[in-house]
Amino acid sequence: MLRSTLNLGLIIIAIAALLAACTPAAVPAGSPDQAEKPELILATTTSTRDSGLLDELIPRFEAQTGYKVKMIAVGTGQALALGEEGNADVILAHAPAAEMVLMEKGIGKDRLLVMHNDFVLVGPADDPAGITAASDVVDAFTKIASGGVFVSRGDDSGTHKMEINLWKEAGLPDPQGNWYLDTGQGMGDTLRIASEKQGYTLTDRGTYLALRDTLELDILYHGDRALLNIYHVMTINPEQHPAVNYDGAKAFAEFMVAAETQNLIEEFGVEQFGQPLFFPDAGKSVDQLGS
Repeated sequence: MLRSTLNLGLIIIAIAALLAACTPAAVPAGSPDQAEKPELILATTTSTRDSGLLDELIPRFEAQTGYKVKMIAVGTGQALALGEEGNADVILAHAPAAEMVLMEKGIGKDRLLVMHNDFVLVGPADDPAGITAASDVVDAFTKIASGGVFVSRGDDSGTHKMEINLWKEAGLPDPQGNWYLDTGQGMGDTLRIASEKQGYTLTDRGTYLALRDTLELDILYHGDRALLNIYHVMTINPEQHPAVNYDGAKAFAEFMVAAETQNLIEEFGVEQFGQPLFFPDAGKSVDQLGS
């Protein structure tokens, strides 16, 4: 009787051991295999959003990496401020001088050249200020001040920074008057207001082409090298802001300069507009652009 009881106990122990061996071990909560990747906060410009480029690229990045991107599209000044405050993990912007300030402060860690397009001056087809005959872009701005209406973003964006620099070169560091309208809006809204007012505005080519069919504005001046519109991607330094998602930011930066992404950038807009909205520049120097 005792032997039978012992044998039964051994059988039960053996069955329990077999079941344990066949059952997958529980994965501890928060382990790399189970934990979701943290959200990635991208601060970028309204031009990359309004052109539709990021609608094409972000889903591909998310599918490839598992990160979920929260995009905040604002003026470049605001995008850079979000990074400086540690409220964004990665920045895609087009204000090189302002970006370099963050790099010099140690706020930015990695900064990579991604692409460029150009700024253009758009306005009513009849061109009341005569800027199509301008000798250079500064002359075009001077003509607008004398005989047209200018609609400014006024939002400290990369486009607005470019505009202000051009007014300074034209001898108008603080343009004011009934001819100068400040929207405080992004590029898309500013273009729509310029169209309604039949005024001139400075815009990146990509956003204009994306919205062209909804506007009564033509490209009236372009091609000056001073109007190059250069985009960099910049990660935020975790030594300055330990809470940032640096791994995700680095993954996004590397994605933006990867060959496959650069090919997508080169093709973006060609089918719809007959020309690319942006030109890929990974691996180049700024001196090589626009030549």
